[in-house]
Amino acid sequence: MPRKNDKNKRNSRDTNQTRTPRPRPKVDFTIDQLNYRNTELLQTFVTGHGRILPRKYTGLPAHYQRRMANAIKRARQLLLMK
Repeated sequence: MPRKNDKNKRNSRDTNQTRTPRPRPKVDFTIDQLNYRNTELLQTFVTGHGRILPRKYTGLPAHYQRRMANAIKRARQLLLMK
């Protein structure tokens, strides 16, 4: 049977209520600083669970994002980061 759509039913979130945006890291470095030994910089692009933030949240250009992801993965392999 097809579903009956209730047009009066709204989403669980009110229309006036908005999400708080995720804080974006600042991009004030050069691509030379983006290497696996600079773990303090790389930590800003990793969540608390250790996932790499996507470009949508970091705001980095594509070639910076690729180098940043490779640097994080290399730092993990060398046990400089968790």
